[in-house]
Amino acid sequence: MTVHFIGAGPGAPDLLTLRGRDLIAASPVCLYAGSLIPRAVLDHCPPGARMVNSAPLTLDEIIAIIAEADAAGQDVARLHSGDLSVWSAMGEQIRRLKALGIGYTVTPGVPSFAAAAAALGTELTLPGLGQSLVLTRTPGRASAMPSGETLAAFGATGATLAVHLSIHNIAAVVDDLSPLYGAECPAAIVWRASWPDERIERGTLSTIAEQATGGPERTALILVGPVLGDADFTESQLYAPGYDRRFRPSSADSRFAETEE
Repeated sequence: MTVHFIGAGPGAPDLLTLRGRDLIAASPVCLYAGSLIPRAVLDHCPPGARMVNSAPLTLDEIIAIIAEADAAGQDVARLHSGDLSVWSAMGEQIRRLKALGIGYTVTPGVPSFAAAAAALGTELTLPGLGQSLVLTRTPGRASAMPSGETLAAFGATGATLAVHLSIHNIAAVVDDLSPLYGAECPAAIVWRASWPDERIERGTLSTIAEQATGGPERTALILVGPVLGDADFTESQLYAPGYDRRFRPSSADSRFAETEE
């Protein structure tokens, strides 16, 4: 018996990986994260599968269901939205499974920040404007932030910020970042990226909080950084004619040029 942790992607059912789809189809038990997993993903479950919404359950109750499946020799598809490597609560479940001697696998999914960037039609790392992306959040009831992980600390680097789980704190986000990036720094909010009711707001740090008024209070990502604007940027050297690389030697004298024996 194995528990298959599966990142189900940001929302669009066809952004589920093929591996994830096949594992779901082969698992008699499916534990899924409530409204964050679209019905079309659950349609991959085999006939007669036990499907349990984990949203109202405690960790103890989730593990009890897994232990029951283990006793019956049934694999479990454990579905989380987005990708499992960030804010999925997978770590605490794996710790329990290790203590019980229950095996598991992890299948990555398309993360929400990637879906939001796609919705914006934007590359988040542009030469001369930003070459780093920080995934972070503001403090919440479920998880406190370590003392050194503040928006001010990350903002001081000038990196592109993807601020998760913080739409309810948009005013504080703006207050913390405006002195560092400037009031006219481009910003964007993407609600429910890749879902049919996806909503996008583009603005600046001086306008984005007002633009968020009346919007949903969850499943939103705040993005901040110069890469979101129309500013000019330097083209990378990757495709430059004179750039010497293994797959395109720039001359016969290149260290990458093939030599004949």
